[in-house]
Parts: sequence; C-alpha cells; structure tokens
Amino acid sequence: MHPLRLSEPAPRHLGEGLLRALQKLPDRVLETERLLLEPLVASHAALLHEPLLDESIYRFIPDVPPTSVKALEIRYGLLERRFSSDEKEAWLNWAVRLRESADYAGTMQATVYPDETAEIAYVFFPRFWKKGYAREASRRVVEHLFGEWPVRTVAAVMDTRNLASQRLAEALGFRRVSETREAGYFRGAYSHEYRYELARQGK
Repeated sequence: MHPLRLSEPAPRHLGEGLLRALQKLPDRVLETERLLLEPLVASHAALLHEPLLDESIYRFIPDVPPTSVKALEIRYGLLERRFSSDEKEAWLNWAVRLRESADYAGTMQATVYPDETAEIAYVFFPRFWKKGYAREASRRVVEHLFGEWPVRTVAAVMDTRNLASQRLAEALGFRRVSETREAGYFRGAYSHEYRYELARQGK
C-alpha cells in the first residue's frame, strides 16, 4: 500500500481548544483487532529504519529513504513534542505493530489544526501491502480524531496515480473534493493531487 501524502498547510496558530487537547490527552497506544498503534518515539528509529529503505515506498511521494538510523532518530525525537516548533500544528504519530507477530508494519500520522480540521497520512512497508492493515489503522486514527480531538473534518491528500490510497479513502467514506494540478515535481514528473474529506457525523 503506497502512502498518503500530506499537503503543505497554510500557516495557522494553535488555538486554545487544541492546546487544551494536547495537555489533556496522554500519549497512549491505539488498538484495533490486529494492530497496536504506538506513539512514535526516537527509539522506534532503529526498528523502522531498514524497512523504510525500500524505494517502492516513495513512488508517489516526494520523500526519500532515511540516510541513517541517527537521522531518523533525530526526526522522530522532534515529533515527540506532539506539536510544531512554531505551535501552529498538533502532530500525532504512531508506529504500527502487528499484535500477533510484533512486527512493525508502518507508520500513521495526523496533523490537527485549530480550525477543527485534520489531515492524515500513512506509510506501510511493502510486505504488508494488500492485507487491509492501512485501512484498519486509518479507520482507528479517524475514530480517535473525531472522538477525542476538536476535529470536524478529516482530510487526506494523495497523488492522482495512487489508486490504492484512493480506494482506501473511499472505503472509509471519504469523498473527493478537489484536484490540484502540478502540485509537486519529483522523480522527473509532475505530481497531481486529489484531496479527500470526511466530515464528522452528528454533534
């Protein structure tokens, strides 16, 4: 399953409601039938570095494999803050582990904004593609956002060529709302992007 990619958001300042949520909600493991979503910490770098070297992961995103375990450890250490250094975004990140084997299958992330919106993204390692893990983990993150954060709309942005992620978003009830042509340029070609959104029901 190829990853969803987050778009670059417009600058926004962290609101009081979001700050309260960050202070109130402890980092904890999110659970599904087959998966454990562990809050991402620096020590995950040694466990996730090798599978992140697979070039096929990056076909539809302008990222590259980590240069070293240390570089990944530094990056994950910064993410442990749970919000950006300028305090404009709340950052939620998880390492996704299989209950049965304890193998790590990938990562999930959500960026939460003060206007009651959030964006989700994921990276799953190739040997765990086509097993429903990305859908299962994404569903749990969406439930977490709607249930415990001041979020009314969850969005996902993906390359128009990424059919697997489009099917996943639609299976979760997301609706395609826009297309951005030439959203980026990498690997010798322009990337066009779809934006999908899911609104919270009730409340």
